[in-house]
Amino acid sequence: MFISLNSSRKSLAGASLIGALFLSGAAFAGSCPADQVRANAHTSGPNAHKQVTDKVIVSIDLAEEKVALDGHKFRLRKLVVQPGGIVAWHNHGERPAIIFIVSGAIQEYRSDCAVPIVHKAGEVTEEVRTTSHWWKNHTSKPVVLYSADILHDKEDPHTM
Repeated sequence: MFISLNSSRKSLAGASLIGALFLSGAAFAGSCPADQVRANAHTSGPNAHKQVTDKVIVSIDLAEEKVALDGHKFRLRKLVVQPGGIVAWHNHGERPAIIFIVSGAIQEYRSDCAVPIVHKAGEVTEEVRTTSHWWKNHTSKPVVLYSADILHDKEDPHTM
């Protein structure tokens, strides 16, 4: 679902949600242990998403905003990763993101870390231009994530 912000009510709702998520005392998520940081520790992973739902909650056309970033949208999505679910291998070379883990725990397999990184409810993690990774829910409960990112218009609105 794609919602374009065209009213102050939607703008306020989106801003309120983002503010609540990121100003609620969330902690930064787990990181790679210093002795496990390695270049090209992983160079690929699963190439298909499995048992993941992705709902675009709100999206802002950045060409219309003061930043005037033509051809890009700022979006907020809710992802639910079921037990055994996978967010396939992808990179953030042109799509920075901030992920808030709402509930559950999930493991991330990053290109620059030899061991999986565990992310837990209440934590936040950043995904920058050097991030290539995939995620898997190894638990028996669904994991709920909110993802705020900048997406180029040419990409599918459900690009992970």
